[in-house]
Amino acid sequence: MKRSGKRKASQRASGAKANAGTAAKDQAQAHPKTASPAAKAKGGMDRRALLGWLQVGGGAALLFGGVGYYAVSSTMTTLSEQDLSRIGNGVPTVVQIHDPNCPQCAALQREARAAMDAMDPGALDYVVANIKTAEGARYARLHGVGHVTLLLVDGQGEVVNVLQGVRDRAELTRAFTRHVAAAGS
Repeated sequence: MKRSGKRKASQRASGAKANAGTAAKDQAQAHPKTASPAAKAKGGMDRRALLGWLQVGGGAALLFGGVGYYAVSSTMTTLSEQDLSRIGNGVPTVVQIHDPNCPQCAALQREARAAMDAMDPGALDYVVANIKTAEGARYARLHGVGHVTLLLVDGQGEVVNVLQGVRDRAELTRAFTRHVAAAGS
């Protein structure tokens, strides 16, 4: 009986050795960062390779996250700017009559936004009347103007000045400053 007991123990030990190589390989494939040296030797991923992949993946996540944030932020700004109900709310306003497919309109919008950045927060509002929308086209028709135009509107919603064509930010900053000063007097 002692012999058969030794034989069973020997069979268990040899089976465990055979299974150890397979188990290490399975561990390397299932959990590469916790792989043993034996598993790494059989094709598993070592810590340096894992950190390299994490670095690339982290960089990609930051890039896509940044692009996503910019897209959402830009969309929210655009939606806020196109709210024509803000005109006549007691704050002097610049209303841009805008065609989104017009390069001159895009240039005027860049310059107008840059000039708005030079203004005190809350002193002047900026609204875009997109002529591709029914509301924007109606507003442009009401005032008899086409795109590539800025309307300087007082706090009660009355147009006090019209600037047509592309202007640079310095000229617009001066015009916006005069508009705010006139509204305050």
